[in-house]
Amino acid sequence: MAPTTPAAVPYASYLRVYEPLAAFPEPERSYWADYARRDRLPGAQDELRRSLVDLVPTPPVVVPVRESTDAFVTEVDGVLCVCPWRTRLRGWQALAALGDELPASVLDAAVPPVVRREAMADYDRWRERNPDARPWIRTATWHVPVRWFVLFSDEEREYGKGSGGGAGGGAGESPVLRYRTPMVQARRRVARGLRVLREELEDSPLVDGLVDVGRWLEEFHPRSLVELDYGGLVYTLSEDRLAGDHSAADTAEGLAALREGDGERAGAVYERLTERWRAVRQRGLAS
Repeated sequence: MAPTTPAAVPYASYLRVYEPLAAFPEPERSYWADYARRDRLPGAQDELRRSLVDLVPTPPVVVPVRESTDAFVTEVDGVLCVCPWRTRLRGWQALAALGDELPASVLDAAVPPVVRREAMADYDRWRERNPDARPWIRTATWHVPVRWFVLFSDEEREYGKGSGGGAGGGAGESPVLRYRTPMVQARRRVARGLRVLREELEDSPLVDGLVDVGRWLEEFHPRSLVELDYGGLVYTLSEDRLAGDHSAADTAEGLAALREGDGERAGAVYERLTERWRAVRQRGLAS
């Protein structure tokens, strides 16, 4: 039996970057330093609840009117690191991607065309003023992209119960499955993975996806922390499946097989990875 689902859960996974305070210019640096000293900091479920409130009106508020001033916070070797939510920017980007994910009739029913046009016009004007802006958080619905696992090793895997205080937590004791690694390790693994994939595969969407992730990582401070969080997906899988999920190890095995010229083994590993999420993604299509 899968774990009990809390009231507000997005069936999504997250790839986050936590940057050290030194990466932020003033006055933002001082703001985050003060922010981190608050008695209670919001978690992932708080972020979700706030975004869901905007979807209740008719027509829905698909992109927040103002940018979030909240962030996820952690310490790395005694250094305070911050992952700003930037929900307004992420809302615009998610809206732009909806056309590739939903049929036109479903998209028009969920978000009327006039609402999308107005939101994207606002985004275009905002981008002219902020050409270098990028999100600290990437989201994937109903699965974890295989390319994300390339950034991590099985030794960095953390599985257990969360107290609700961190980015992956919610109210009460909730299951948490995540990986965390230093930025330098993530970049090194991307480079190694790309080298193997380009040498052994003539054309693969995995190459393009990994190139995109690598370019995104290059935009952050080299002493950042990279986190892959299963987020709400932990509520779609049984505890046995969560405990037995070692997708980063599987990904590393697949790349090793490619490097050794064992295409059959690499194909079997990739099929195992994609099959793991096939049933979950089918639930998303049925929702």
